[in-house]
Amino acid sequence: MWRIGSVLSKVKEKLREEDGIGVVEVILILVVLIGLVIIFKSQLTSLVQNIFQKIVSESSGI
Repeated sequence: MWRIGSVLSKVKEKLREEDGIGVVEVILILVVLIGLVIIFKSQLTSLVQNIFQKIVSESSGI
């Protein structure tokens, strides 16, 4: 799993690079991703719960 601190530090590092994508583009991408998560929150939650239930049920046979 990614740690939030390391992800944020990498994002900050990329924002400091002058030859990388601009700050505006990064902010727009983050806004779109956050919007999608908010819109599809219930579907994402049920999907993750189903995946973990399947993992737990199938791992008991090992």
